Amino acid sequence: MIFDVSYWTRVAKRILYVAFILLGLYIGLKLSIFYMPFLVAFIISLMIEPAIKLIMRKTNLTRRTSSIIIFTIVSGIILGTLAWLIITLFSESSSLLQGLNDYFDKAYIQFQNLISTFNFDKIRLSNEILTVIENSTEDLLTTASNWLRGALTGLLNVVTSLPSIAICIGITVVALYFICVDKIYILDQIEYHLPKVWVKKLRTHLIDLIETLGGYLKAEATLILVSFIISLVGLYVLEFTGFNIQYPLLMALAIGFVDALPILGSGTVMIPWAILCAINGDINLGIAIIVLLIIMSVVRQVLEPKLVSKNIGVHPIFTLIAMYTGFQVIGVMGLLIGPIVLIIFKNIFANLIDKGVFKTIFDRR
Repeated sequence: MIFDVSYWTRVAKRILYVAFILLGLYIGLKLSIFYMPFLVAFIISLMIEPAIKLIMRKTNLTRRTSSIIIFTIVSGIILGTLAWLIITLFSESSSLLQGLNDYFDKAYIQFQNLISTFNFDKIRLSNEILTVIENSTEDLLTTASNWLRGALTGLLNVVTSLPSIAICIGITVVALYFICVDKIYILDQIEYHLPKVWVKKLRTHLIDLIETLGGYLKAEATLILVSFIISLVGLYVLEFTGFNIQYPLLMALAIGFVDALPILGSGTVMIPWAILCAINGDINLGIAIIVLLIIMSVVRQVLEPKLVSKNIGVHPIFTLIAMYTGFQVIGVMGLLIGPIVLIIFKNIFANLIDKGVFKTIFDRR
């Protein structure tokens, strides 16, 4: 057998090419987390860029003046919303954390009452099996209680770390101002200091990435925001009308978070919640939650075709794998970040994927 040096050299170069890109993506993700305020400012600038261009077109104002107008409005909305969120989250999280043991004790008692209503003689379950079921349920509730306690404690630690939050918010706001006002200058400086070949390739990838990932994230963010606002307003309306809604903001955030996850949806939280309310005897609240879920689903079905113009081309099984991988690597936030990283990989390696990954790398041509 003759060892083909030229063939294996080409294969090694292709493997190194892929490895360097993966390394670059890994470093890029790490830098994105490290420079999160600037990334957030950049994302917000992309979202408000159409409004800036609209004012420039309608009023013939300069970009600087139009940017300052939009920046002032957006900053006021963001800062006001953040202040309300921090105060309300601190209040609700503290209250829920204090009464967490009582809630899980009630849940365990309710489960025991539910077990006692069944006639297990018909299905011939022994006392040992019933004991195992009860112990497993107790362990499950204890684990869920510990996890929720840790999540709430972490949320309180974030909310109460006001100096760090203030610094991050301040840097984000200032960065947003400069990105909006001096966008042309910043782009010129980047192009001036980078080689032309890099700029050309970077521009091509960025345009494609903004069209696919940017459009997808913008559409999903809009849908999630709509779901969050509808659920928040709906829960506050239910609270004001006498229903037993104790933590409307936390529940709306949980609904919005789950609604952000691909494959899953707001029903993952609201349907079990409605069932638990009905089991506890509050049938009216269970029906009200289902009605709110129906309203959210109808609004989402109306808006989604208009906002999501095309499929990102990722099969649900790969999205599920990305969610699971993200969860295993970085925890709960990985459920959100995993699919996003998958879309980035798909965009960068589009040609390689279309031609066949291993076929392209090990092809003798």
